[in-house]
Amino acid sequence: MTDTTVVDPALTLSESLIAQLTELLGPDGIEVDRPKVDEFKDPYWVPDDDTYAASAVVQPTSTEQVQEIMRLANEFLVPVWPHSQGRNNGYGGPSPRVRGSIQIGFRRMNKVLEINEELAYAVVEPGVRWFDLHAALEEQAPGLTHSVPDIGWGSLIGNSMDSGITYMPYGADYMLPCGMEVVLPSGELLRTGHGAIPGGKSWHVYKRNLGPTLEPLFIQSNLGIVTKMGVWLKRKPEAYAPLILSIGEDADLALAIDTIRELRLAGHLEGVPSLYPTLRAAVMLTDDPVVTARRQLTPEEYREIGIRTGVGAWAARAAVWGDRDIAELKIAKIKAAWEKIPSGRFVLNRIYSPEEYGEITLAHEKIQAGIPTLKAVELTPDHVGHVGFSPVVPMSGEQVRFVVDELRTRILAHGLNFSGGILITGERSCVIVCGMQFDHTDGDSVRNAMSLAKLLVKELGELGYGEYRAHLDFMDLASDQYSFNDHAYRRFVESIKDAVDPNGILSPGRHGIWPHNRRNERSA
Repeated sequence: MTDTTVVDPALTLSESLIAQLTELLGPDGIEVDRPKVDEFKDPYWVPDDDTYAASAVVQPTSTEQVQEIMRLANEFLVPVWPHSQGRNNGYGGPSPRVRGSIQIGFRRMNKVLEINEELAYAVVEPGVRWFDLHAALEEQAPGLTHSVPDIGWGSLIGNSMDSGITYMPYGADYMLPCGMEVVLPSGELLRTGHGAIPGGKSWHVYKRNLGPTLEPLFIQSNLGIVTKMGVWLKRKPEAYAPLILSIGEDADLALAIDTIRELRLAGHLEGVPSLYPTLRAAVMLTDDPVVTARRQLTPEEYREIGIRTGVGAWAARAAVWGDRDIAELKIAKIKAAWEKIPSGRFVLNRIYSPEEYGEITLAHEKIQAGIPTLKAVELTPDHVGHVGFSPVVPMSGEQVRFVVDELRTRILAHGLNFSGGILITGERSCVIVCGMQFDHTDGDSVRNAMSLAKLLVKELGELGYGEYRAHLDFMDLASDQYSFNDHAYRRFVESIKDAVDPNGILSPGRHGIWPHNRRNERSA
């Protein structure tokens, strides 16, 4: 029988490169068979669309192997696209922007290298998941905890390198990372901050540098691959009080935002309080599996869900951490302020001591205690996917109200339900995450959501609000919104890109930054 398999040259590596990668990594460290490679795709992308298909997936076990992979990529002029666990679903997953790139995964570089109990930090490799660090702390330093995101299966480094949000005090303003080891596009090794001193003692405890501070350059960038990172930890507090702050009426949203801001500025609320509209609040705060993607709900149905689950029109996940007497004073301040909102409702079911963490059952309470969970995934039906559009908005009730109305109007017009959340990342700003849900088994449903997301990027950009993190398919469009002075920001970063990566092989196109030899590939 004649083999009619069509070989796509763009997705086929040379035999010589495959042989050298196999010799370097072992047969278990490289996948080139199409079904295996396709396991590392965003499950929420258009079915059977291979626009962002990779040619291979490699899984190194050491920094030295990563360095050698980069040298081979330069020799063969094949682009590479690093990911950690490959769980960035809804933003493109681990798929590369340039078709035919080699994906570099880090599931085999999964060691917690150090836990410093005295100074409260850990050092991790890029394959370490939130679950892994939590388990290591429980075993080696049970008095310490760490800020976690909503879903615990991802990588600490991967999440941090995409400005992922976590919710305990070090989640605010992205304080978690400190001190990185970075493989540059050439394969050369760099250490940031005081790691640049041979034997430097302050690498993971001091965030600045003598001269320019480089760590932010490697976040959402294509200038290096982080293979080691320090993570700041916290001591478990004497008292942990998970709160729900809800409003029964959408009309009170602006007042709720202003109240949270003032509580943050006064130091009564810490971490990253997260305010969810009815549908998302029902899932995130009550573990109620109310998720729909196949039809649009009516206003009456929204209200019924809000009343039945107790989340109202909006509900915030928040917490207080600290000594018991101080925590009780803060709780009283928060309760008094929140109950001044006409439809405000304050809920505190229990204050936990560290010895009682094993009794925590609700996912939202676990997350704010630093206990990773998969509940948000477990409650989502298999057919439901999402794409994110997430503009950064000042913490002004008037501005948040305006942006929410602009988003809601467009989302409803596209036949989708309004969901997502307002993640209060600091005292002065929030990220409004629109997790637009759709049926990912239906190509038309996926394309409708992607079209909507691109519309939001452009039209909210024109209003002065830019994305904090962009899906693979519209990274260029999101980057286009940052156009002050004829794109001076982008031109500056591309100058750095061309200097450190003259062959343009590391993540070309990531967040709109293209090397000189591929700038014609930028989406119009």
